Amino acid sequence: MFPQRLDAPQAYDIAQAMMDGFNRHYQLFRAESARAKRRFEQADWNGQQCAQRERIAFYDLRVTECVQRLEAEFHAGLLPMPVWQQVKLHYIGLMVDHLQPELAETFFNSVTTKILHRTHFHNNFIFVRPAVSTEYLESRDPGDAPAYRAYYPASLQALPQTLEQLIAHLALQCPYEDLERDIAALTGRVQQRLEGLMLRANFQIQVLSSLFYRNKGAYLVGKIITGYTELPLAIPILHSNAGQLVLHAALFGEDDLHGLFSFARAYFMVDMAVPSAYVGFLRSLMPRKPRAEIYNALGLAKQGKTLFYRDFLHHLRHSSDQFRIAPGIKGMVMLVFDLPSFPYVFKLIKDKFPPPKETTRELVQSKYRLVKQHDRVGRMADTLEYSLVAFPRERFSDALIAEIQEFAPSQLEISDRDGDGQQEVILSHVYIERRLVPLNMYLQECFDAGLDNPRAKANMERSVIEYGNAIKELVAANIFPGDMLWKNFGVTRGGKVVFYDYDEIEYLTDCQFRAVPAPRNEEDEMSGEIWWHVGPRDVFPETFGPFLLGHPAVREVFMRHHADLLEPSFWQGHKERIQQGHMHDVFPYDRTRRLTADAAG
Repeated sequence: MFPQRLDAPQAYDIAQAMMDGFNRHYQLFRAESARAKRRFEQADWNGQQCAQRERIAFYDLRVTECVQRLEAEFHAGLLPMPVWQQVKLHYIGLMVDHLQPELAETFFNSVTTKILHRTHFHNNFIFVRPAVSTEYLESRDPGDAPAYRAYYPASLQALPQTLEQLIAHLALQCPYEDLERDIAALTGRVQQRLEGLMLRANFQIQVLSSLFYRNKGAYLVGKIITGYTELPLAIPILHSNAGQLVLHAALFGEDDLHGLFSFARAYFMVDMAVPSAYVGFLRSLMPRKPRAEIYNALGLAKQGKTLFYRDFLHHLRHSSDQFRIAPGIKGMVMLVFDLPSFPYVFKLIKDKFPPPKETTRELVQSKYRLVKQHDRVGRMADTLEYSLVAFPRERFSDALIAEIQEFAPSQLEISDRDGDGQQEVILSHVYIERRLVPLNMYLQECFDAGLDNPRAKANMERSVIEYGNAIKELVAANIFPGDMLWKNFGVTRGGKVVFYDYDEIEYLTDCQFRAVPAPRNEEDEMSGEIWWHVGPRDVFPETFGPFLLGHPAVREVFMRHHADLLEPSFWQGHKERIQQGHMHDVFPYDRTRRLTADAAG
């Protein structure tokens, strides 16, 4: 039997145990992020990627540890609801002056929903809205650097000295190949961008104190300010072939920063005492980017999920359109729906898969986990994964409800949980992704406009080239997409082509790339069926053409730029290089941003 009333000291002890669990999580998360600097200095690229993958699991491990402690010490699952109200109040008190209160709230939610088994966010015992402000939050610990530093060049002529000082403060323990050369090139780019602007009294460069580490790069992120103008800035730092550091490129403006912080790239490792201060600074550089996506990019995916869901609930309250079956060709594995006014799609795994699909729900989920943990090289959309999500029933079209009942009935519950006559649709397991224009629909729009239209033709050519580039960058990252049909790729707002259908994804190194055997006789040659043996991981690149290149204009562009994708040797060569330990460079910016023509990579 549990006590009818928990005294205040015990409620406080539970709150303190939960805060201890969060503090342990963030201490480990921050320590692993801080070690990225040393791995970068040592060019330990495999270690960097392993750490990025392993850090993703930190949060769930700490939540599980905390739940186990609360059950063992307090029999938490047996406590009555009034106890959790007291615990929450004590926990709010513990967040006063805490440096990561927004993350601590999310941790509290994760722990309590596991204990209370109430996961629909209709709960008085979790933080549906923030209870503690993060405005103007800064660490007072002398061991913590401020979130950002400001540098004040007296004039454009003083820029080189200021940039040298800025680079010196990074304290990278590795020699530069030719810092004077790189500073001169960077100074020239900055001066070009400031041309025509009056340098005001507030002329300064602000940079975030910690570098942003990802794969083989370290990125300095900041902005240049003069008068009312604020120019976002990022400087990638790489190792040259000789193992010395180079300032590789100069990125300016919101669009360049969006490419660097894309939802289709792996998470950064950043040493942050106050994450909200970093998010606030980055929002000043990219005001169109949701805070949820910025937290995700910093590796704080659970906080990203929390903010996304709050944004979603806010949007539901201020809109009236209905969820619908998403436009486009229906998939055999995923049921996809969207809300026209909301820029995301919702994906359910179907209960059954028609031939020739041979997969299981567990296998599909493992593919999505693979993508979450892998380097997405800007070509695979990140996903948010939710369980037991509640939606207002009146926002679902009858056609969509019928579709779910036909293809994914195990995922659907319709209930009047609050007893007020307002029905809810509860979905057991949902993936949510940024909505993109399916590439097959994008190409059809170009065809409909007519390829004699210069703009339509240019869009078609660019998207076909981008499609091939996407596949090649996935290949370089040891990913074979599996199903390479146009419908499984999407076009972003900036025209980039991104892959988003993961149920057939494989590691490139697990596949066997073969040439189509020569026919043994005339009967083989005339046969419309495959007459040769095909193993479960066998891939025949020569056979891609008939499925992808039916339109002559598309075929012409594809063959001009990406004919090598139809040759087994292309795939075999990349597989061999990956097996030999080579890690290919995939840059989140184009060549025009590089500081010198012979820059590393």
